[in-house]
Amino acid sequence: MKNRILIVLSFLSLQASGLFAQEISADSSRTYQLSLSEAISFGLENSYQSQIAQKDVDKALKQKWEIIAQGLPQISGSVDYQNYLQQPVTLLPAAAFDNTQSTIDVVQQYFDNVQRNSTPVNAPQGFIPVRFGTKQSMNATATWNQLIFDGSYIVGIQSVKTLLQISKNAKTKTDLEVKKAVINAYGNVLLAEESVNILQKNVKTVQKNFDETQKIYENGLTEQEDVEQLEITLLNLKNQLSRSQRMRSIAYEMLNMSLGIPVEEKVILTDDLKELAMRYYDLNLLQEQIPVEENIDYRIAKNSAESAEIQVKLQKAKALPTLSGFVNYGYQGYSDTFTFLNGDQEYFGQSILGVSLNIPIFSSGMRGAKTQQREIEYEQALLELEQTENQVKQQIKQAKSDYEFSLENYENAQKNLELAERIENKNQVKFFEGIASSFELSEAQSQLYSAQQNYLDAMLQVINSKVTLENLLDTRTYNDEN
Repeated sequence: MKNRILIVLSFLSLQASGLFAQEISADSSRTYQLSLSEAISFGLENSYQSQIAQKDVDKALKQKWEIIAQGLPQISGSVDYQNYLQQPVTLLPAAAFDNTQSTIDVVQQYFDNVQRNSTPVNAPQGFIPVRFGTKQSMNATATWNQLIFDGSYIVGIQSVKTLLQISKNAKTKTDLEVKKAVINAYGNVLLAEESVNILQKNVKTVQKNFDETQKIYENGLTEQEDVEQLEITLLNLKNQLSRSQRMRSIAYEMLNMSLGIPVEEKVILTDDLKELAMRYYDLNLLQEQIPVEENIDYRIAKNSAESAEIQVKLQKAKALPTLSGFVNYGYQGYSDTFTFLNGDQEYFGQSILGVSLNIPIFSSGMRGAKTQQREIEYEQALLELEQTENQVKQQIKQAKSDYEFSLENYENAQKNLELAERIENKNQVKFFEGIASSFELSEAQSQLYSAQQNYLDAMLQVINSKVTLENLLDTRTYNDEN
């Protein structure tokens, strides 16, 4: 009876541990169901690039206060304790400690009639070692430093806004790139899924044709070449299917990376490729115009020019005087033993008020050379800004042309697919009726498979070309609520 109870308890414990393991496994792997719009929002919040760019904005905010704080009061304190393990020795002339001659000189000065003893006075020779001060000391000081005038600080305050704007524009640019990457990755997954589905249907159809042709051949009603031709087509399709399945796995991993999701977690897409292509079919976008100055690439180039201009001002400001002041207050205590924490320890106070004026006078042309370098860099930045302006205009025109072509290509690919399907169906009927050869059927099938792939590529091209154009026309700015 006792053994039975032990067996039952062991069985129950195994079941409990198994259920616990299942719960851990379920919790350790999450599943995401995302539409394209949800994937974009998720990626903008969780992708590694977006998080890093946001950290740059946060860092710039801290740098802003760092620059401002340089002109505010700086207070520091220090406590120093010294204990001479062996006090230093100073040598003094021994004659300094002999007062015989000095006494005679004083007497003769005040008593002119006193006759000096003819016996000469010999002063002591050599040196006497002497130790000054106490063996231990403690010093506590507090110092207040205040910048009164510094041209570099004034320029630094002016640069704070530009510094912060650079990081904000970089974050906006990153968000646009993340959006594009997510859309491309999402579309590639849908393309891979559609490719696998179409290839599976094609394999199923050709497998059926092969089996039927094999039976016809066994009955002596067709040639072996027809069977072999279908077998070649079937093997090629199976190879393509295997490759597409592998590419599908890679596409999912790339999507996870663009979203900031671990590659081992599962993502289920709720949108359809054809539906997305129709949603991204927008002729009105071709008529949209924006001022070039609102393009993010232009704004970034303008920030670079502003930063270069600030560097010129900063270099010129270094030729101005700097004025700062300070107040120092402290106490010193001395003792031969450690009595600094005792209540009767005597401390001596000190206080200093001072100003420091630093005037650059002559640098052998070094400051001028540095200023000229910064001016050249500023001129380069202005040229790059002008270049960026022309590039943005050209990129918008090119993107509109590419998008318009993708719409036309999509319509043509759709028509070609319909024609290829009809031709393949007719050749398949003719083949089994003995009117068409296996080569004619194979050619029609190859044409169909090519049309299917072109149609899928055309849909993805519509999506990708539209997001490229949208990014160029996007005028969004950084949201401080991020």
